[in-house]
Amino acid sequence: MRVLDNAGALALAEVPKRLGVVGAGVIGLEMGSVWRRVGADVTLLEALPAFLGAADAAVAKEAQKAFAKQGLAIKLGVNISAVRVGKDDVSVDYTDVGGASQTATFDRLIVSIGRLPSTAGLGSEQVGLKLDARGFVEVDGDCRTNLPNVWAIGDVVRGPMLAHKAEDEGVAVAERIAGQHGHVDFNTIPWVIYTSPEIAWVGETEQQLKARGVDYRAGTFPFAANGRARALGDTTGFVKLLADAKTDRILGMHVIGPLASELIAEGVVAMEFGASSEDIARICHAHPTLSEVTREAALAVDKRTINL
Repeated sequence: MRVLDNAGALALAEVPKRLGVVGAGVIGLEMGSVWRRVGADVTLLEALPAFLGAADAAVAKEAQKAFAKQGLAIKLGVNISAVRVGKDDVSVDYTDVGGASQTATFDRLIVSIGRLPSTAGLGSEQVGLKLDARGFVEVDGDCRTNLPNVWAIGDVVRGPMLAHKAEDEGVAVAERIAGQHGHVDFNTIPWVIYTSPEIAWVGETEQQLKARGVDYRAGTFPFAANGRARALGDTTGFVKLLADAKTDRILGMHVIGPLASELIAEGVVAMEFGASSEDIARICHAHPTLSEVTREAALAVDKRTINL
């Protein structure tokens, strides 16, 4: 197979010399980043004009710089007109962001332009189960469908297609069936992109807060000033905390750098408990650890970092 989905991309028996990836979202970046690190020449073709638009703009800028340094070619604003599969390669005809016609040839092409719910053949019409226009099972806030005693969770319902979101919904539904009060807060579900560097966030981005007209303060601290990151030899990136300017309540945490997927849990806990940046700043963090960067970012909200 010359054209692959993400499952096929993980099943390749050898490293392709030239690898194309259609889509520079979470899956496209993860697949492209993995194969670049093992030796493939990787080009990502993204239709949107902005890179990682869902992430905080500062994080996206840092990520694009880091990936470019690794040799990952990212082309934005691409309009693909044709994909031609040959015996030994696959060619992609597209118009670049400047309107010029281009052709790129690869040994393999991964298509990662989003996912759809796997509800085809479910028999929803026969039993009267309601699906929306995109094929998702319609549920209420508690994951109940329109059918009595039938619930739905995970990738077939609204919300992010994340394994940990599905797991929490499953637990919450089991609790509700048992007469308890299951809880899932979509505002505190962490997002992680398992690239190198890792990217993770929870809550709102700066651009979202600005769009809502929220008065906020931001604190950022780089891994380059952290002893543990320097010892690991991985100092790319930073931690950013966003807090309400009046109440100091944490509104978002954004991380790019070593073990971002682990560090983001502190932001999730803080937001679930309505913590302020001052709460994080006054908690003793072990030294030397990467988590000290989170504390320093919290201190930076009030412009009083210790180690910078």
